[in-house]
Amino acid sequence: MELELLNEQGQAASKYDAPETVFGRDYNEDLVHQIVVAFQANARQGTRAQKDREQVKHSTKKPFKQKGTGRARAGMTSSPLWRGGGRVFPNMPDENFSQKINKKMYRAGMASIFSQLAREGRLAVVDSIKVDSPKTKALAAKFKAMNLESVLVIAEEVDENLYLASRNLVNVLVVEPRYADPVSLVHYKKVLVTKGAVDKLKEMFA
Repeated sequence: MELELLNEQGQAASKYDAPETVFGRDYNEDLVHQIVVAFQANARQGTRAQKDREQVKHSTKKPFKQKGTGRARAGMTSSPLWRGGGRVFPNMPDENFSQKINKKMYRAGMASIFSQLAREGRLAVVDSIKVDSPKTKALAAKFKAMNLESVLVIAEEVDENLYLASRNLVNVLVVEPRYADPVSLVHYKKVLVTKGAVDKLKEMFA
């Protein structure tokens, strides 16, 4: 699979021969959807909590007499039918949202995403991404010169200067291959992969 090799001006200088096992697979929409949903579900925290009829603050006094009012009989105001009553099946803090994805499925899904990005022209290769100092302005100017507004950079190694320079840019994310996730790959308009990172991606997802 031949990918565009960009220069510092963001222009396609030549072609880069990438492994077919990662960047030349057929697109499996169902599998990609499954790993994206699972990734988002696994990031959820069970921090929400609701009260059942035992936990809500209420009186145990009978609201009104059993007969003669024409209303439905009621024993306590904590009933789920009443405003302010407890929930029948409340959400609890220990709720588990995680979904299991097999390693083989995850590797195939990630390779499918990379392959589709390459076909759509949203993925390109660069020699390296480096900055001399931890200055956000310098990195922003580099991406502006390359005509990149929303970009995910997968670098072989993210040094301190590159990390500090990129962390304040809203539409820029710089990660190492092991931290590349399906949601970020789908979200950003352009994905830049360094030559060294291509080899690591081949080891991980081929």
